[in-house]
Amino acid sequence: MNTHLTLKALSDETRMKIVILLLKNNYCVRALAKELKISEAAVSQHLKVLREAGLLTGEKKGYFMHYNVNQNILHRLAVEIDTLANTKREEKQSLEANGCKAAAATTCHNEEKKLCSEEIKKFCHGDNGHAKQDCCKFYHK
Repeated sequence: MNTHLTLKALSDETRMKIVILLLKNNYCVRALAKELKISEAAVSQHLKVLREAGLLTGEKKGYFMHYNVNQNILHRLAVEIDTLANTKREEKQSLEANGCKAAAATTCHNEEKKLCSEEIKKFCHGDNGHAKQDCCKFYHK
């Protein structure tokens, strides 16, 4: 299983809806298109992505291909996500030991011009007036 490909396939809202529908019942392209209120061509493109990720299998019934979800792939993905979610941090090391420099606090360039409202100052600069992040530039265009 290619985890990246599987996650990418499931990241699309329509493809996720297709997977949910197919977990509950098997459908052909026409039935999925009707259920999702999109074109059969669009459904076919989504099914292609899901098949390439190994998430779907098809079974020909008469003239139509009916699709089912490969639940083994979903279970394997769930194990990988659970492993990721349970990853513990290594022993703390100083930032400088890992080559990271602590970010220097700087005063906002808009502070001198008095462009920041009190709300923006508090959010972006905190109590000491030093910029935590360069967020206030988005407020002053």
